[in-house]
Amino acid sequence: MKETIQRNKYVELNYKTIDKKTGEVLTHVEYPIGYVHGSEETALSPEAMTELDGKAVGDVVEVPIDCDLLYGPRDENLVFTDRIENVPEEYQEVGLTISMENSKGEPKNFIVTRVDETSVTVDGNNPLCGREVIFKLEVLSIRDASDEEVAIGGKVGADPDLDDILNN
Repeated sequence: MKETIQRNKYVELNYKTIDKKTGEVLTHVEYPIGYVHGSEETALSPEAMTELDGKAVGDVVEVPIDCDLLYGPRDENLVFTDRIENVPEEYQEVGLTISMENSKGEPKNFIVTRVDETSVTVDGNNPLCGREVIFKLEVLSIRDASDEEVAIGGKVGADPDLDDILNN
């Protein structure tokens, strides 16, 4: 009998985030993510958990997500444009994430979204704000989770070795 996803099973997935309107793949994770199904410690949405329940290795599920519910509505007050000469050269790259602090010392990430001959624009909104996306999840493996994995909601020592990933 085929093993299926159920409570306290350790599951590994690959996923893509797809813009519902355009069909564009916004993110694609190649390093499998693992979690313990039914755990309170998982980062998966309740909708994704429900869709995955009872699925088997090789199954693919698509979960529509309204990102405004996850990240809040887009806030144009978090978009800033400055003259290029006021921005250090190392920050003049589209896609670069810059961490800044507000007057209270709280960090906020901004992404460089536009660079031209005269200006640089950064955006503090989550890149998925204002979008409806589909999380496309592919089940790679299912097994019984250990007691320790159940307690923490995932694989023990699951952080990837970034040196191995970057050097391959």
